[in-house]
Amino acid sequence: MELHNIEKLIEKYFEATTTVAEEETLREYFSKESVAPHLEQHAPLFNYFTKAKEERFTKQVPLKPRINYLKWVSVAAIAVFMVGLYMYQPTPAPVTLADEYTQEEIESAQEAFALLAMNFNKGTEQLYHLEEFEKTTNKFLTKK
Repeated sequence: MELHNIEKLIEKYFEATTTVAEEETLREYFSKESVAPHLEQHAPLFNYFTKAKEERFTKQVPLKPRINYLKWVSVAAIAVFMVGLYMYQPTPAPVTLADEYTQEEIESAQEAFALLAMNFNKGTEQLYHLEEFEKTTNKFLTKK
């Protein structure tokens, strides 16, 4: 291989634009003993990759048997659902006022609420007068 091509490939390699075939060409070149003196600095890099590619992990890795959690979770969910269904008690019908209070008590409460509403409305009428007073006051304060 021509030295000029190798220099271009090294340049492309460090720019990360080489193909796999071009990288293989570089590995082959640097595995030879006759490497150009100004390119010898790159030889350890490519020789390392060649050796690292050949390394294999031979130690046995102990694998734990996988427990199928999904099956047990679904069984537990069904069990919880069945217990909930068994213990379900429908709510009783709502109690109306007529069932709990006499007609006289209901009318007395209605009168009390009407009186309360009337007094509340009187209080809000006074607030209207206060609002008008504030508007008039602001007219005088803003004029200078």
